[in-house]
Amino acid sequence: MTAPCTPPRGAAVPGSSRTPLEESPMDSGSATVFVATCDLAGQVRGRAVPAADHDAVLRTGTGWVPANLAISAFGPICPDNVFGSLGDLRLLPDPATGVDIPADGDHPGLRLYLADQTLPDGEPWPNCPRTFLRDALAELRERTGLVVTAAVEHEFMLDGLPPSLPFSLRRHRDAEPFGSDLVRLLTRAGLEPENWLPEFGDGQFEITLRPSDALTAADRAVLLRELVRDLARRRGLSASFAPLRDPAGVGNGVHLHLSLRDVEGRPVLHDPARPGGLSATGARFAAGILRHAPALTAWTAPSPVSFLRLAPHRWSAAGAFLAERNREALLRICPTTRLGGGDPAAQFNLEYRAADAAANPWLALGVLVRAGLEGLTGDYDEPVVRPEDTGEADLADVPRLPRSLEEALAALEADKVVQSWFDPRLLSTHLSLKRYELAQLDGLDDEARTRKVFDVY
Repeated sequence: MTAPCTPPRGAAVPGSSRTPLEESPMDSGSATVFVATCDLAGQVRGRAVPAADHDAVLRTGTGWVPANLAISAFGPICPDNVFGSLGDLRLLPDPATGVDIPADGDHPGLRLYLADQTLPDGEPWPNCPRTFLRDALAELRERTGLVVTAAVEHEFMLDGLPPSLPFSLRRHRDAEPFGSDLVRLLTRAGLEPENWLPEFGDGQFEITLRPSDALTAADRAVLLRELVRDLARRRGLSASFAPLRDPAGVGNGVHLHLSLRDVEGRPVLHDPARPGGLSATGARFAAGILRHAPALTAWTAPSPVSFLRLAPHRWSAAGAFLAERNREALLRICPTTRLGGGDPAAQFNLEYRAADAAANPWLALGVLVRAGLEGLTGDYDEPVVRPEDTGEADLADVPRLPRSLEEALAALEADKVVQSWFDPRLLSTHLSLKRYELAQLDGLDDEARTRKVFDVY
């Protein structure tokens, strides 16, 4: 739950800030190249080609199918998806996303790329989640002159370790050599790890990455989950990013940190003369997120058990409000420090707390950018900034977030503004897929539901 307050290295710019790998997969010991996307269930799927075809696959991509977008978290494809058996796509790798998973004992190396889903002629496919985020960022810049800097905190459970106390050195050391191997792996992959720590829950850990431009931050979020789970398997452990292990236990959140900068790289969220230090621009951006919060959660917390975590007194978001340093607010104004000559304006960011790893990072960040843009350009009331010492009684009038995924989906269907951001086929597929995932857990109690989701993520 540590806020990544370190300012990004250099000015934030749209698009990827990472440097493509220069060596070939053969040089790095990789026998295959895996070209991947992330779907509506937050799962990474794709196709592999021999390492000898590395250069060719970067130029032309590999085949893909529209209906793959409708594969559920539990395996079967959603039966009423709009694509059916028709159509063809290409997975076109972005060279800047390439990472190497090195050979390790009996496990061969792998070169992994994230891809855009395109039409066969290379034109953008309007249902591609990565394209959705890229388009949202481009429109924000075009209409407001602003760019987004983002960072993502991940919490996960690591099974296979002895019991230990929260935040303890013992838990940190019990996780070795996994922990040190993970930091080295993420560093070598260019993901810029910032914090690695034992967390509060049973076997829970947190990893944060340095802020970057928003597309890079989302790419890193997709990659990080796969790198963590892959390394855990190779170390005889099991990692799950699921929202919950136990309905009554501590959950795993994905906290999305956002700040805004102008095209010259100057931060624009901070104004020390205003409530909470949040500028008028920041307040308008927050207003859009708060106004559309119920519908947004259908994208940011989209598993059948996500809303068991989003409840009062669980240190996660339960109400749609903006507050200073309150971990039950939907939007939290994070602390800053002047220690070591720190600049509060460069650190200043808003943390969105109603997200988990069942969400597609490109779509989760994309809907927040879209909602913030609505606040910046529309006639929205400026939200109240709740001080840090606000009592529970003072929050009684705060709008409650949906209490279930079904409520969130209904809110999405009722919010015409949010619906307008999506190609109708993408929107329809998301609604159908999520209801299909709910139906796949029909008849199970909360404990069985959380276990099934835990095993998937």
